[in-house]
Amino acid sequence: MFHKEGHKIIFITLVLVVGSFFLIDEFVTNEWLRKGLLIAILVFFILILQFFRNPKRHTKANEKQALSPVDGKVVVIEEVMENEVFKDKRIQVSVFMSPINVHVTRYPISGNVSFSKYHPGKYLVAWHPKASEENERTTVVVENESFGKVLYRQIAGALAKRIVNYATVNSKATQGEDSGFIKFGSRVDLFLPLDAEIKVELNQKVRGGESIIAEMK
Repeated sequence: MFHKEGHKIIFITLVLVVGSFFLIDEFVTNEWLRKGLLIAILVFFILILQFFRNPKRHTKANEKQALSPVDGKVVVIEEVMENEVFKDKRIQVSVFMSPINVHVTRYPISGNVSFSKYHPGKYLVAWHPKASEENERTTVVVENESFGKVLYRQIAGALAKRIVNYATVNSKATQGEDSGFIKFGSRVDLFLPLDAEIKVELNQKVRGGESIIAEMK
């Protein structure tokens, strides 16, 4: 199953791959070169398919738990000042996605979307310290009774050229459901209340919609 954001790219890539196969078969006479080019193009197409895959996730909804919004590796767990929305200290948990990770963004908690904003910006590498403030990004806040307000921020990386965000103000967020997509490498920052109990460690691999990031007592 592939994400809807990839349907057009997959179709265009398929047309190019088929066309390339015919051209290589017709004009490349060296057997080893021909096979090498065909294999390289096929591998490229498989990577495109893998990038846009959208596997079904088995979310166990729990209002007292915040789930990972994306697949990837936890690269930041620290207390920070969140200056865009809250203007106070929060626990930041950041998940870095490599190009081979599933890039679907999912709602970390259920609740009401109270804030959603897109910011144009740069394309620094996703792990750069200033990426969360200077890169292209979207900021979304979901609130419920257990957590109060939880903010998650989609951040474009050096390869990502488009962030897709489905969250709109006053819409209902359902934990684990599709809330957006980031194309070609990026990261997501999650900002949680200071009294949230963090359930992950640095360098831990997480799965969007399934791995528990934090829990409220």
